[in-house]
Amino acid sequence: MELIERALAGDRQALAKLVTLVERGGPEARDVMRAVYPRSGKGYSVGITGPPGAGKSTLVGKLASIAREKGLEVAIVAADPTSPFSGGAILGDRVRMPQHYLDEGVFIRSMATRGSPGGLPRTASSVVKVFDACGKDIIFVETVGVGQTEIDIIEATDTTVVVLVPGAGDSVQTMKAGLMEIADIFVVNKADRPGAEYLVAELEGMLHESPKQSWWDVPVVATQAVNDVGIDELYRQIERHRQALEESGRLAAKRSGQRRNDLLRTIEHSVMTEITQEIESDRQMAKYFEKVESGEADPYTVARDILTNEALIENWLQRAREKRRQVGG
Repeated sequence: MELIERALAGDRQALAKLVTLVERGGPEARDVMRAVYPRSGKGYSVGITGPPGAGKSTLVGKLASIAREKGLEVAIVAADPTSPFSGGAILGDRVRMPQHYLDEGVFIRSMATRGSPGGLPRTASSVVKVFDACGKDIIFVETVGVGQTEIDIIEATDTTVVVLVPGAGDSVQTMKAGLMEIADIFVVNKADRPGAEYLVAELEGMLHESPKQSWWDVPVVATQAVNDVGIDELYRQIERHRQALEESGRLAAKRSGQRRNDLLRTIEHSVMTEITQEIESDRQMAKYFEKVESGEADPYTVARDILTNEALIENWLQRAREKRRQVGG
């Protein structure tokens, strides 16, 4: 595909079109991923997550500036809430980080979450792979900030930065389990606010009580992103974490796990898409839908009845196989 070759050669317009194809999904997206996946693995990805209003976009913009000063090619994947009317990202690329919009060395892409419960669009990890394959040295991934459900960020990125702000109303203790699972680095942003020192101390106390890792001690970095305070230290900690991952062999192991998850997700999505289409178009399903819609039966009992109907399931699978043969997939 000429578009892929142009994107791999550094054509920004072609890269934008490539990302759009991947976001849409379908056969063209699979063709793109087959071509770019083997070429990925050289770039490094950093996830930035935390509650709304924590200043994640400002932090990402400042980190991108440091990366550019080091001569690195940068991509930014910013997950936006989905517009209920258009189904697209609400903020879009131009509103985010305007200082980088005209920089040829920074590619910013806003992606609509479309109801994804994990804080990231389903195709975000694929988009990261596209940027990686197309020569981006560091890819920042910013989530929409929905809290403890943002576990997707671990699978999509190499380093995860959790951003908190003083006075946000979320006690560290109530968020403890979820935060400890995902944070490689904690950031207390807007550290000039009252309560910042207490939040830093609370995080450090929580980390002190937690089981230690021999290869990495999770740091807490105080920042004021709008005033450029603490940004250099945060970038240094990201570099330290990458070095620790590489030297311990954990980066290679993590990426092996990511590739395994990519395979499982690809199979799951393909199977679910095909089977759902068959279920919805199957006339035999009408009676089951009617029972549930009328309240005559509950969804769980009906689902059990359907799943034990081997003839019905085999019919769906057969029809899905026939369609796949017809499209050559």
